[in-house]
Amino acid sequence: MRTTSHPTFVFVPGGSSNARAWGPLQNELALKGYRSYAVDLPGHGDRADHPAVYYQQPQDLAALAAAPSPMRGITLRDNVRHVVDVLHRLAPSGPLVLVGNSFGGLTVTAVANAVPELLDRVVYLSAVCLSDPAMITGVWDVRDDNLLDAAVARITVPLTDAQGVVRLNWRAAHADPGLFAQLKAAVMADSTDHQFRMLLDSMDPDENHTVLEQGAVALADQWGKVPHTFVRLSADRSIPPAVQDYMIRKADALTPRNPFDVRTLDASHVGYFSRPRLFAELLADLDPATPMG
Repeated sequence: MRTTSHPTFVFVPGGSSNARAWGPLQNELALKGYRSYAVDLPGHGDRADHPAVYYQQPQDLAALAAAPSPMRGITLRDNVRHVVDVLHRLAPSGPLVLVGNSFGGLTVTAVANAVPELLDRVVYLSAVCLSDPAMITGVWDVRDDNLLDAAVARITVPLTDAQGVVRLNWRAAHADPGLFAQLKAAVMADSTDHQFRMLLDSMDPDENHTVLEQGAVALADQWGKVPHTFVRLSADRSIPPAVQDYMIRKADALTPRNPFDVRTLDASHVGYFSRPRLFAELLADLDPATPMG
């Protein structure tokens, strides 16, 4: 039996991120009276065995490249099982809204495919939404002028692909003002330098891109049953607005009778970390129990 009409927001982080990134937004939601839960996906967060050498100063880059990864062997199915277990445990408390950012959108979609009956809504905060199998391997018909790819190329640790992971040396930005500025412009330009340092220190080094697979493609008869919101971030330079709009159009073509509820915020890719009140107000507005006016 559900005990409240207000939703619990369940947050799924983006690539190389974890539950810590959602803390500021969770605090703002708590001030508005909302429960929330931030997921650490398998291989991520405080309980993952990240390479100790990643935190050493000065860094030993050769040792960092060779260190085993906690992400090795983790699949999209592992993510789905973990999130579904969380949803089952939270469901008795009331409606559930699953929210993802960036790469976390893949897991959001796969979970909605698996258990649409558990979800009252899914929300994509400028998150990857695949609605056509061709989007996995094909060329997208949209100009992608993101700033992230070039910045990430500068912090990619070589030779870790043999483990099936991508390892990013986020902490290198602390010693390189140019790199710091480049990453900040791509990820969270609307933050202070201090806020961006805090975000950098929260990031996990490893991500497994094999989760970009068929199971992450939205299914009309499962995902399509769930009300879904896409929050366009108009100042996003990691997933630019044109790419966000392309994903919205493709998804709406899949479920024309249940199109995206589209909202827009003038915020960066991880603006929920630097400007959490803005995002909390938007999420609260999605609650049917919120008074109008």
